[in-house]
Amino acid sequence: MGIYTPSPAGSKMHRPFLVAGFALALLAVGAGAFGTHGLRGALDGARLATFETAVRYQMYHALALIGVGLAAARWPGPAWSGPGVLFLFGTVLFSGSLYALALTGIGAFGAIAPIGGAGLLLGWGTGLLVVLRET
Repeated sequence: MGIYTPSPAGSKMHRPFLVAGFALALLAVGAGAFGTHGLRGALDGARLATFETAVRYQMYHALALIGVGLAAARWPGPAWSGPGVLFLFGTVLFSGSLYALALTGIGAFGAIAPIGGAGLLLGWGTGLLVVLRET
């Protein structure tokens, strides 16, 4: 038995969250390297800080998705779908809009970030409810 041992009765529902989490983490590391080596000097300080915020939140929520995938493997059931989908949705909108804002300077992209942020908050809230009710 290793560290990652899905419940014998578990479904494969946890796999999409693990795949998404690892993919988002991979992309966050790449984006972070691009920001450090490719954008420093090309963007002003505020836009570079916005890009770095996008990378940071993407990584946080990539790790959260991996956690959801591991929890769903351990405690199978549909309850983990809520937090997982909200983390994925929120990350794409939040980090994606901040990347677009930083790279283009178009302020309208900043208006999308709060929608993604709300998705992230709802992901954490529904995760809390799942833990309190299901485990």
